[in-house]
Amino acid sequence: MVKGREHIEEQFFDIMSPELSKVNDGYYFLSGMCDEHTAELIITVEGDVKKIIFAEELIAAAPKIDHWKFTALKPETDIENVGVRINDCELTKHNIYFYSNDIEGYPDEIDLAFVYENLNEENRESATTGICIFLDNFLGELNFATQIDTFSIIGKHEAEQELIPIEKLRDFLLWREREFTEKYKDSQIVESEDQFSVLEATLENGMPLMATVNASLLKYDAKASYPWISVLKIFYDGSNNSGFPEEKDYNKMNALEDYAVETLTPKDGHLYIGRETADNSKSIYFASKDFRQPSKVFDQIIKENPEYKISLEIYKDKYWQSFEQYNVN
Repeated sequence: MVKGREHIEEQFFDIMSPELSKVNDGYYFLSGMCDEHTAELIITVEGDVKKIIFAEELIAAAPKIDHWKFTALKPETDIENVGVRINDCELTKHNIYFYSNDIEGYPDEIDLAFVYENLNEENRESATTGICIFLDNFLGELNFATQIDTFSIIGKHEAEQELIPIEKLRDFLLWREREFTEKYKDSQIVESEDQFSVLEATLENGMPLMATVNASLLKYDAKASYPWISVLKIFYDGSNNSGFPEEKDYNKMNALEDYAVETLTPKDGHLYIGRETADNSKSIYFASKDFRQPSKVFDQIIKENPEYKISLEIYKDKYWQSFEQYNVN
């Protein structure tokens, strides 16, 4: 039987933390009492999208232990129980509002303005951090990380629309999600032969750049149904080849790229956008319906190729604005 916070700290804060770091970097945990007899351990990745799947799988594999509840990611919380105090800012449901901005040409973009009525230039940084913490707890970690595309923090005097009480945010996001799902439920890529364009350019530092882009995909009219962009960036030594890889690295990176293309298939909801090589690095781009499988596939590539420095970024970009540099129209 669990006997309160001191017992939780004794069992987990000293024992769990070093063990958790061995499993995967970027895990954090929270613990507390659910009720008089049950303690809860929450594994959080602090909104890092590319690590969400690993927290979910870790909890799914957790054993059943009497008087313990294991939870993946911070859950949504009744707004009556959410309040944040940071420096001189106190944020509650009574002083935070929101409204949605319509962006011409991007009808499915969820761009929100969060309005803190006590905002000023001195407390803007604290208020911004506080509102993010507030939303993370009110909406839940997964929803906050995935349901809002872009947002800004403004003061009441900066508002350009009617203010909506923050407690209505959850219903608003669920409505937009249902609307989005219904709109794109039947959308699919028409099977056709991909057409790739090779682009050459010169960087500001004078180094050459070469990109290969799936031009046929960039004309797709339902890009928003593949909103998750993955960028795997592999670094190499190109000092003797104008920033381009030597043959050994070139062949190895092509093999890694081929593996990713063979694994992340259109049938499973993933589209290969292309690659860009320049200045001692190669970037590989995918667009996906969901972020979980790319997270696992690219994490495996990173771990199995320690001879290279490799970074992974996964972010939401419903209209593939990241690729406007390739004249996407």
